[in-house]
Amino acid sequence: MAKSLIEELPRIVSEGRREAQQILERLSSGTQIGLQTNELVLPSKDVSGLFKGSSPQIPNAFNNAVGGDNWMNRLIYGDNLLAMQALLAGDASTGLPSLRGKVDLIYIDPPFDSKADYRTKINLPGTDIQQKPTVIEQFAYADTWEQGTISYLRMMYPRLVLIKELLSDKGSLYVHSDWHIAHYLKLILDEIFSKESFINEIMWCYSIGGKGSRFFGRKHDNIFLYTKSSNYIFNGKDKLVSTERKANSHMRVKIDQDGREYQEKTDKKSGKIYRYYVDEGKIPNDYWIDIEQLNREDAERIGYATQKPERLLERIIAASSNEGDLVCDFFGGSGTTAAVAERLGRRWITCDIGKPASLVMRKRFIDQEVKPFLYQSIGDYQKEAFRNNKKLKHVGDLSQVVLGLYGALPFSPEQCNDRNFGYIKGGRTLVMVDSPNRLTTAATVKRAVEAKASLLGGGWEKVVVLGWNFAFDISQAISQYKDSNVEVLVIPPDLLDKLAKKGFKKLIDDRSVRFSSLQYLVVKPVTITRHPEGDEIDVELDNYVLLSPDNIPLDDKDKEKLQDVMQRDPLSLIEYWSIDPDYDGVTFRSTWQDYRENTDNDSDPLHCIYKTRLKVEHKPQRKVCVKAVDVFGFESQVVMDA
Repeated sequence: MAKSLIEELPRIVSEGRREAQQILERLSSGTQIGLQTNELVLPSKDVSGLFKGSSPQIPNAFNNAVGGDNWMNRLIYGDNLLAMQALLAGDASTGLPSLRGKVDLIYIDPPFDSKADYRTKINLPGTDIQQKPTVIEQFAYADTWEQGTISYLRMMYPRLVLIKELLSDKGSLYVHSDWHIAHYLKLILDEIFSKESFINEIMWCYSIGGKGSRFFGRKHDNIFLYTKSSNYIFNGKDKLVSTERKANSHMRVKIDQDGREYQEKTDKKSGKIYRYYVDEGKIPNDYWIDIEQLNREDAERIGYATQKPERLLERIIAASSNEGDLVCDFFGGSGTTAAVAERLGRRWITCDIGKPASLVMRKRFIDQEVKPFLYQSIGDYQKEAFRNNKKLKHVGDLSQVVLGLYGALPFSPEQCNDRNFGYIKGGRTLVMVDSPNRLTTAATVKRAVEAKASLLGGGWEKVVVLGWNFAFDISQAISQYKDSNVEVLVIPPDLLDKLAKKGFKKLIDDRSVRFSSLQYLVVKPVTITRHPEGDEIDVELDNYVLLSPDNIPLDDKDKEKLQDVMQRDPLSLIEYWSIDPDYDGVTFRSTWQDYRENTDNDSDPLHCIYKTRLKVEHKPQRKVCVKAVDVFGFESQVVMDA
């Protein structure tokens, strides 16, 4: 028998309150989650075609972006619960103070349909494939809807508490929902923000979709407006206009001597007559019928299933924030909130757990030529997942588990006191398991090669490194040690969840854990042409090798299609690539970009261009860094001396 939601509500509240309190206590104790900066993006997409690209002057563009007190907008990939913790804690590496009480407007549009299909359609040359959500997304969605509405409210409760912590005293929260979950969600919102902080339930009415033969057409979404205090921003009188006018309005339209339409209304108490001019608009009511859902052919449509129209966010952002205010969206989706915030002169932070959403947003912001922004992710993602997963308490030493799943045996303490090392029985293969709380780097590979030569007297024929998270220099390390018979493999990113749900013995028996090779990018040698006014750098991609299709969330038929594309047109798998022509070894500064769907430089929406020429200031020596992200979100990076 299904659990009663009414009976479960007290438990949802008490557990959610306890989880939120533990998070806040952990932050106050100094245990913090960091944000890892993947890129500083200086939007400069290729628009001229082959060997015609140009980049901003380096390092001036970078210095202008991060120097002084300049604010950096942020696109964050990862679980918003972790992202909000990082924002509450602050990010010293990029000069971000704690944002507790500093956010002026938060709009969220969380997924609210338990039966939604979260697959992403990927168009490739000659075929289409359907990408399932990443493993991180799959488990997030499964946890969200495991018990239907009960699980959903458990997911939302601590997130709404952290949202309240982030809001400033003048801040507002808009929560976008629909008939699936709206009224249950309002109970939780009232509990966290109080009923007195509830300002409006906005009905956003539209004509698209929602039809059926056994119910009245479902033609509106619910948007709840809550505020942090009574001192909230509301610009409805000054900045909002709604020019919609019903044909049967009881307020008849008149025309003044200048030909302008107006309506009159008499105040019942004072008897004063007010005149409203139609062309000046009015403060909208709490049912919005003048903003339509996006049609498939609308120019602003970017192919994201739940994309909201910019006019909707324009009204919300104009109403509840001022220029320079900070606007956040922690279910970023297609990036509409951030895109509109940028255009209206607001600062912004947006976040999404979906890798496809992050790629869509990044391209959208570059297309819009927004100000420089940081593209970040949650640091030590697997570490946080391991620490927060209560079901893994009895798994034992994780490195020993990984060794066993790979088919290796651990050394005895007398043989080796480092429990990260093991060996393949009956052979001379050494196996090293890296920790989930650090990146596997070139130094890790070097250590493995040294162990191969020295551990137990050496004599090992091969060493295998199993890693969770990889630094950008890992490809160079693999190339550097290619003659040392070292292999670097990826530990499946869903392994922790599989262990929690199936257990070690079940995973051993069904042999469902597969360790795959890393993807890598091949770039031709960079050439430089010297000129009195500066240098020209020619950069050309040569090849892209994707990791095994078995480790990508696809159906079997789509794995076969992908294998075919990998063989005949591997570079078509690159979703976007970018260049830092003066890489400092720390922060990748994306100063030139090209990506699929950018047809300003060619007429091919399914391929990037694969070579370009950048004009930069003269330097006797420089490092050029090239980064590529494929259609599945896997990153590769190559650094070359020039």
